Amino acid sequence: MISLQSPPLHLFRQRDKQSMKILIFNCGSSSIKFKLFNMPEESLLAEGAIERVGSEDALASLRTTHGKVESIQAIQDYPSGFAVIKSMLLDKDNGALASLSEVSACGHRVVHGGEDFGGSMRIDNELEAGIEAVFELAPLHNPPNLTGIKESQKMFGDIPQIACFDTAFHQSIPEVAFRYALPEDLYTHHRIRRYGFHGMSHQFVARRAAKLMGKHKYSVNLITCHLGNGSSIAAVRDGHSIDTSMGLTPLEGLVMGTRSGDLDPGILFYLQRKGYDTESLDVMLNKKSGLLGVSGTSNDVRDLELKAGKGDEKAALALDVFAYRIKKYIGSYMAVLNRVDAIVFTGGIGENGVAMRSRILAEMDQQGILIDGPRNDIHTGVEGEIQASTSRIKIMVIPTNEELAIARDTFKLSNSK
Repeated sequence: MISLQSPPLHLFRQRDKQSMKILIFNCGSSSIKFKLFNMPEESLLAEGAIERVGSEDALASLRTTHGKVESIQAIQDYPSGFAVIKSMLLDKDNGALASLSEVSACGHRVVHGGEDFGGSMRIDNELEAGIEAVFELAPLHNPPNLTGIKESQKMFGDIPQIACFDTAFHQSIPEVAFRYALPEDLYTHHRIRRYGFHGMSHQFVARRAAKLMGKHKYSVNLITCHLGNGSSIAAVRDGHSIDTSMGLTPLEGLVMGTRSGDLDPGILFYLQRKGYDTESLDVMLNKKSGLLGVSGTSNDVRDLELKAGKGDEKAALALDVFAYRIKKYIGSYMAVLNRVDAIVFTGGIGENGVAMRSRILAEMDQQGILIDGPRNDIHTGVEGEIQASTSRIKIMVIPTNEELAIARDTFKLSNSK
């Protein structure tokens, strides 16, 4: 393993004797991300990832108080990945644990909970069966999520394992918002409805916004914008999600890095008649559309900003389309909420996209939304308010921390009877 010279993160802290070490896993289709927290102090002890699982050149990384280490090696599957994570965490020179027994509980991000799971829950056989039951709703995510749970159970034995669902925060959405105008049996027999995603992120920033405003978490009305390669927006009334842009799948809603977002479903029938099959349409809408599709060159807002600055009209159009869709959703959610206390930006683009935030909120002064240029400029990945003094609605930048949100739920549930 190669040790890289890297200053320790300021968030890393030494363990208090009364603390619980909680390990958080986020297993994706080809990656395993993890963070080790001291709870309830919420200090970060270690973080790492296995990338390109299933390849001969997978990247394994770990960052602790000792710095950062990385290695490239063959990691063919998730059991192999978890074995590497165990080795890294227990490494006598660069690890964060002397023994696996120091870990008191594990928390897991699970993308889809269907209608059965409206909150984080302690994992048992019934819950595992529930996760498996909605595999078809999240075929790229729920299977590796469940695999990660099983590997964690093998590694740590009989300690609390907690599942935190990305759809759970949106289970408060009323039927008028989650139902599609489709035949009744498609809902009753196949559960086709709006579920929404990025729930841990929307909930985290909503709770943080309430705290920053000195309000109770259930007394705020917010529009939370999670903007990244995958993007979604939520309307939060009295601290509860009442609408969100993603639907049955993460494809609906905003324009994203490579996903189309909202479109006329008739387009699919038209293209099918032109010879496109289901698989090619799926790939096109999920992997070749969005910012990449419009620009023809990139799904990265940073790259597109540079290209647009040099006169690339397609790059400029992609950025404008991205911003326009968000602006439309903000306007519609203002109508749904009636009163809006704040608009919150989070996610990679939301936290760091200074120019994009300005583009989204331009010419909204009649709605009481005015962004302050200098304040916006200095809040790059930094928490704070960026509205002008005359703005009736607060505009906030709040870096998300989904892993910490999972750690909080894991700590709470692992200590409950």
